[in-house]
Amino acid sequence: MLIVEKVGLAWVVFTSVLILVMWPHLASPWQMVGVRIAWIAATLLLARIASISSPLGEVGRGLLFFLRTAAALAWLSVFYPETYEFNRWRDNFDWWFAEADWHLFGCQPALEMSKLLDSPWWSEAFNLGYFSYFPMIAILIIAIALSRSSSTILPSPLLPRVGAVILASFFIYYTIYIALPVAGPQFYFAAIGPEAAAQGIYPKIGTYFDTQTAMLPAPGWTDGFFYKLVALTQHTGERPTAAFPSSHIGIATIVLILALRHARRVVPLLLPLCLLLYGATIYIQAHYLVDAIAGLITAPIVLWLASRLTGYEFKP
Repeated sequence: MLIVEKVGLAWVVFTSVLILVMWPHLASPWQMVGVRIAWIAATLLLARIASISSPLGEVGRGLLFFLRTAAALAWLSVFYPETYEFNRWRDNFDWWFAEADWHLFGCQPALEMSKLLDSPWWSEAFNLGYFSYFPMIAILIIAIALSRSSSTILPSPLLPRVGAVILASFFIYYTIYIALPVAGPQFYFAAIGPEAAAQGIYPKIGTYFDTQTAMLPAPGWTDGFFYKLVALTQHTGERPTAAFPSSHIGIATIVLILALRHARRVVPLLLPLCLLLYGATIYIQAHYLVDAIAGLITAPIVLWLASRLTGYEFKP
């Protein structure tokens, strides 16, 4: 198995144990077991195809090498919503983070930012940044895959290692989300009412999100192209989970650091997208400002830890 697949396997094993421990509290444990069976089957199939790929030639082997790394990362879209399944039955902690924003900044930045920057241009710019989250990762992976010399078309051997670091970074954040149920302003303010949030009233809501998943409509230019893309992705994949710390900011920062080390030619593209994503997390009400700050602070720590776990040499 490639190192990136081994990281995925470690997560499958770890969360399988969690499923067994939490089984009585989970809404669909058999479905979660099925996901892990599907992951094992798909990963072993790709590994088997790669082991007999000699008839495919160098082009085929190169494509399989890239595909196995990309596939390991693609499973994040399945594993992310499960953080909600693991923590939905536990008491919610949004009230604490909403109070932190209120006491630190004297307002709710998640409510005020869109009012301060009220124009279609800002709306589209921030939604572009937010939508660029996974495309930024794809840009880095493709750039590294193409970084070999022209003498061979096989992807860089660094590819699965960098993919493993990114995947392990996600899983570190996911572990925090499982342990700390925080949904974010778009869910919590929908639960308590934006009027209460604006007045500094933040009640504890216990296990409210075990059965309720309503979101506030995102502020901004509703006719915007990127607004609609973000709204669609949130409607299909977002859950009341994963707010603190912001993995959007943490992972985007990690991707930027990795690009500075291995694919500097894409940094001029990634940097503005990264900055827009930073602002977007607050603008679209996905995160409290303390979440965003924590995302920046934790990014180098998570990168260091993921590097140690995957054997990646974290050097400038």
